[in-house]
Amino acid sequence: MEQQRIAVVSGGGTGIGRAIAAELTARGNRVVILGRRTEVLERTAAELGPQVVPLAVDLTDAARVTEAAGEIAALGPVDVLVNNAGAVITPPSDGTLEALAEAWRRDLDTNLLTAVLLTTALADRLRRPGGRVVLISSAAAQRGGAGPHSAGSYAAAKAALHGWAFGLARQLGPDGITVNVLAPGYVADTEIFGADWTPDFHADKVAATLVGRAGTPEDVAAAVGYLASPAAGYVTGQVIGINGGAVLGR
Repeated sequence: MEQQRIAVVSGGGTGIGRAIAAELTARGNRVVILGRRTEVLERTAAELGPQVVPLAVDLTDAARVTEAAGEIAALGPVDVLVNNAGAVITPPSDGTLEALAEAWRRDLDTNLLTAVLLTTALADRLRRPGGRVVLISSAAAQRGGAGPHSAGSYAAAKAALHGWAFGLARQLGPDGITVNVLAPGYVADTEIFGADWTPDFHADKVAATLVGRAGTPEDVAAAVGYLASPAAGYVTGQVIGINGGAVLGR
């Protein structure tokens, strides 16, 4: 009997991560969803079904990530790893360099270090050949900025994922493992915009697209579903925009 495929999705409790977990579950994977909020993860797992396993992890805590990797390894080889965890950290307003440095460290920890730690912890457990690594970045990494209150740390942290992913693709390619980046533009129905979201903000973001609508978590999840599939075995080392044309390909 063929072993069931195992997928891991960080930030899998809400928004884009939840949609990715639902997509991968529908494709027959057993999906481990990671995040900090136990109640949110357990609720999502209950909604998506018994194939979803919630695992509470602070992905900036190296020791806890090591523990979690061991728990995941007990399920079998990891076929798909989706690094989706991330957030916009608003810099404090006191204007000091100390406060700015702290905000940048938080953004780098949340949006870059989480992916580096989790991927490194699971690297030896990825299926060879056939493993898939997908990193969720942002159109902000390609155009700069992340809302009116940002000092650019979110965009910079997401852009750093791209360079790291290219090196990872070179490292893992000989083992038959692909590594790709998805860079969503404006996606409605997520928590990431926080206080920046207003009806005018929404209208401006939609107007910036060529297709005249906001993205949905399911738009991103469908792309992950493809990249995670056997059909995408010749696609690696790529940054793929999902932004309705708001940022054109280069």
